Amino acid sequence: MVEVIPFKGIIYNKEKIDNLDSVMSPPYDIISQEMQSKLYNNSPLNFVRLILGKQNPDDTDDNNRYTRAKKLFESWIKDSILIQSDKPAIFPYKIEYKVKNQKKAMNGFFILLKLDPEYKLVKAHERTLSKPKADRLNLMRACHANLEPIQLLYIDKADAIRRNIDRHLDTPIIDVKGYDGFNHKLWKLDDENIISMIQNELRDKVLFIADGHHRYQTAINYSNETKNKTGDTADTVPYNYLMVILANMFDEGLSIFPTHRLIKKSDINLGLTLKNLEKYFNIKEVDIDKSSQSSAEISKKLKDDIETKTDHKFAMYVKGKYYILTLKDVTVMDKLAKDHSETWRTLDVSILHKIILEQIVGISQDNIEDHVKYTRDDEEAIDFVDEGKFDLSFLMNATKIEELKAIADAGEHMPQKSTYFLPKMLSGLVIYKM
Repeated sequence: MVEVIPFKGIIYNKEKIDNLDSVMSPPYDIISQEMQSKLYNNSPLNFVRLILGKQNPDDTDDNNRYTRAKKLFESWIKDSILIQSDKPAIFPYKIEYKVKNQKKAMNGFFILLKLDPEYKLVKAHERTLSKPKADRLNLMRACHANLEPIQLLYIDKADAIRRNIDRHLDTPIIDVKGYDGFNHKLWKLDDENIISMIQNELRDKVLFIADGHHRYQTAINYSNETKNKTGDTADTVPYNYLMVILANMFDEGLSIFPTHRLIKKSDINLGLTLKNLEKYFNIKEVDIDKSSQSSAEISKKLKDDIETKTDHKFAMYVKGKYYILTLKDVTVMDKLAKDHSETWRTLDVSILHKIILEQIVGISQDNIEDHVKYTRDDEEAIDFVDEGKFDLSFLMNATKIEELKAIADAGEHMPQKSTYFLPKMLSGLVIYKM
């Protein structure tokens, strides 16, 4: 049974802050070093100082990004920079944005979700990496709080939950423009009848993690660790719950984009790589001229070249050109991934990892963190290779929502970073303090 409950959320105090836009932050996992510095400069109260504080050369066990986050968090509460709601509530959330010249609005709500350590009712579709989990666990230990939500999807074809919530909304308590240029609106709703309706509607649902696999598993690890430390194993202890944003899987405001692979591996031989790729793919070479074409123009043509409804196509970008790779025969995956379902074997991301990365480039699960980075930005996947930051990149098409559901239902995991949901949730809207 899915159990959700309202909570006393902590938000920024508008009476203490002239411009709420200046204190909001992107989610920690998409903040580059340059963006981090920009957010620091935006305001001494910017939320990045809690979720991804700067590291200093002289950091110690007693003075580091986590201990500094703890001190800041406590001081902001003491000084009423952050204030807690007086009654348990849910926090409806809307993001209005434009993508591909189309206006969209994503609907969701903040609520506490009881953890499901066995993933019976909360379905994950991606494997997690050790480094991000260790980082987030250190932050949770220091602050004893969910500073950021994770996003989960539920299935509600009638859209009954959203329609009922919308009937109770008036003026938002927060209305800001995020780093992404999108409009983010937040409400507080403590009506017991609507909360009870939501609890009843979700009770028999299955939830699917859209964004936040590492943070979900970190919350489970933190809960187990705290139970062992305190000896308190009651179901209702605060660390048995996690702050989440729930959204309808059929919400028209949800968009899924691909996450491209950036490869850094000094022993890659392009000629040999292409020869090995020919065993599995039809290859088309496309020359480009960066002196006359912008990265935006190149990425648009590249994306058009790999767009397909039936084939499995990728683009391998190297400096000065790219190669369109079209899989000859998908049944080759039956041998290479025979321990997986047919759905898993026919995912583009599975084909990329199993055939190209593992078989040809020599990157396996054991060394993937050393050689692969990720970007959703098509132009970054081109520019970073041209600038020599990476040796090559693979650009791909997006995973479909029905594929995500099928994989999660089967209890399987896609390779890391298989999906990129838009819009991204804004960090700094609500906090759950345990």
